[in-house]
Amino acid sequence: MPDIVEGKIRILIVDDIAETRENIRKLLQFEADFEVVGAARTGDEALQVAIETQPDVVLMDINMPDMDGITATEAILESVQFAQIVILSVQSDADYMRRAMLAGARDFIAKPPSGDELVATIRRVAVRAKTERERRPTAAQVAAANTAAERLGGPSRPEGRAITVYSAKGGVGVTMLATNLAIGLNTSETPAVLVDTSLQFGDVAVFLNLQIKNSMADMASRADELDGDVMEEVLMSHDSGLKILAAPQRPEIADEVKADQVRKVLLYLKRHFAYVVIDTSSTLDDVTLAVLDVTDMLVAVATPEIPAIKDARSLFETLSQLEFPRNNVFFVLNKMDKRSGITAEAVAENLKHAVDGEIPYDERTITASINRGVPLLMTDKTRPPGKNILELLGAIKQRLVLQAREEPEEDKPERSKLFNR
Repeated sequence: MPDIVEGKIRILIVDDIAETRENIRKLLQFEADFEVVGAARTGDEALQVAIETQPDVVLMDINMPDMDGITATEAILESVQFAQIVILSVQSDADYMRRAMLAGARDFIAKPPSGDELVATIRRVAVRAKTERERRPTAAQVAAANTAAERLGGPSRPEGRAITVYSAKGGVGVTMLATNLAIGLNTSETPAVLVDTSLQFGDVAVFLNLQIKNSMADMASRADELDGDVMEEVLMSHDSGLKILAAPQRPEIADEVKADQVRKVLLYLKRHFAYVVIDTSSTLDDVTLAVLDVTDMLVAVATPEIPAIKDARSLFETLSQLEFPRNNVFFVLNKMDKRSGITAEAVAENLKHAVDGEIPYDERTITASINRGVPLLMTDKTRPPGKNILELLGAIKQRLVLQAREEPEEDKPERSKLFNR
């Protein structure tokens, strides 16, 4: 392992053009807290150098002769999970950005980058690198995981991951974020389903401009006899290919859906989709507790307002009492506005919980997206707030990879007992 100088941000530069690598090095050489620990001209070389040098930040070109930057990003994050990848490219195509963020890249900067933009981006993502570095599994944990896998006869077919979006306060953008995350995660390789568990007044179908035909009530009523035919009959399809399990059309139907039925439905969907994204109501009732029981990553949402911050504090206290793993909570501040006077740093200090992601306030763009029923990630992903949501996607996927490695299957807590209280 390399010697790591405390306080230094370790940087790896990857580009197939020697002049570009040198120009970037010159841009960074006057920053006292930066240390360029290596350079690589191909994706394969970048992977080897990253393993050897353990960088905090990798500045990655997209177009390279052997392994492109997106493939190299995925490969590096498999071996150096805390590394933060910043893509540098002359390509400004939105699809490149989406693919890069889904691969786990933290940001996307057009070439040639300005010195100020590059330095600011490196410092910003390095904060997350430090946090993720501290979360790395120990050698003993890795050995235990390997031993468990050998004892079980090798890896089994992976179960899908449930990502729940929740806020203790309504109106902070939970459904907006859930719909966009689901759209972004859904690919032919990683199919996703979006589930609306806000059973009385769920709006997922409205946000996606869909007419409700069947709902959670139809699937829950057959929770003990679920099969492919039932799933095909009940789930709705969005133009993007995303599957949707909507909330009931009328509030009174929600009373027919029991918490244990919801839990069984979600467990069934996890066996058939790579990602199950769950939208929730702000009420912490039996249904929400059943949702948390099967949740792998809880995306907790708040806004920079005193009532929302107060409710977030209450949520974190409740999660602690329920023994929900703290590392499985991804905290997002939505509607961030410098004019509010409340910063992410102040919120993190107040709540004693890191802010993992921010979405800027842009009422005009988001309202137009909601009114058209077209999520931001289906339109402009190159500018905020769409770009910020793509960044969240990459961070959440990276956290899920870390989570799976840190927690061997046999050591997972029996959360069903904790939430059935």
